[in-house]
Amino acid sequence: MNLTEQNFDNAYYLMLYPDVANHPAYQGKANGGWLHWEQFGQYESRQARAINQPVASTPPHLKHRSAGYALLQGKGLEIGALNQPAQLPEPCSIEYADVASRETLVQAFPELQNQLNNFVVVNHYCDLDKQGLSPFANGQYDFVILNHVIEHVANPINIVAELFRIVKPNGYIVISAPDKLYTFDKPRELTPFEHLWAEYQQQVSDVTDEHYLDFLRAVHPNVFNCPPEQLSIHIANVKNRREHAHVWDSAHFADFMQTCLSRLNIPATCCFLSEGEQNHFEYFSVWQKL
Repeated sequence: MNLTEQNFDNAYYLMLYPDVANHPAYQGKANGGWLHWEQFGQYESRQARAINQPVASTPPHLKHRSAGYALLQGKGLEIGALNQPAQLPEPCSIEYADVASRETLVQAFPELQNQLNNFVVVNHYCDLDKQGLSPFANGQYDFVILNHVIEHVANPINIVAELFRIVKPNGYIVISAPDKLYTFDKPRELTPFEHLWAEYQQQVSDVTDEHYLDFLRAVHPNVFNCPPEQLSIHIANVKNRREHAHVWDSAHFADFMQTCLSRLNIPATCCFLSEGEQNHFEYFSVWQKL
């Protein structure tokens, strides 16, 4: 929805930003929020919404992330936020990157069609498999967020290297992955690190059909009773949705991160961690680049 002076939610904007609400130029004006947004807010990456647009909030199963997000400050980038962007501390500004616009992305997920207005507006288009994070400069951001994206990409180790490249020294990387013990991936085998390292060395840039066949065998085994031409349709569908190519539980993802950083010679420390055993959902972590 395009924001205009007529549909702009001034009360919501001024609630988010007390500095604007208390500024003499906007204080007491019914359209004070709009005046600031039009002049400065959109360029400062402040959040705004239209009247009656749903307010994003943290779902109960993600409450454990809040303490990690509290470490963040400055200007950040979130990759693959879709309709669940990180709920960040007020001083943070954020930009969003994804492979396509929200209108295009929602077509791949028809179950989310009614949530289009909750999808973030994408600021940067970037295909992680083909480009990595090449559109972004070294040390461009104070923090970068990658929630439930790494399991979808062709070359996870390359993405870890890229995340740490574009964050400033002493900046933060937020990274999470589903814990297979609490998802539909539970029947699947864990992805060995050496398999990922080999793909990194080979500079793999496409998820092979074998990864998606493994997904289908575990999650939708009945499709293998279909004629071969229908199986091809199922593979194409999971490719389009970029279903999980890689599988970890919390312990193995922790090992993946430590081994990855060691082999890439990236100095970093884990500042916050919540694992599946605690949150019954994911491995969620915040790392500081040293």
